[in-house]
Amino acid sequence: MSTFLITFGVFMAVIAAMSIGYIIQKKVVKGSCGGLGAVGIDKVCNCPEPCDARKKREAREAARQEKLAAWEKDRIA
Repeated sequence: MSTFLITFGVFMAVIAAMSIGYIIQKKVVKGSCGGLGAVGIDKVCNCPEPCDARKKREAREAARQEKLAAWEKDRIA
């Protein structure tokens, strides 16, 4: 019986620690396999126009791709 109680206590402590970590960090819970992006779904909602945060992310990614393309072009083989 003591083994059961100790095991139960350890599980409860781990669950409490995980929930406190989630509450403090406010991060979105996501899967380890890439989430919706791995399935080919670009966005969760059916909005015709992406939100401002997504527009900023897309612009940042486009600028990054341009820099990488310029770096590849100027790279010495």
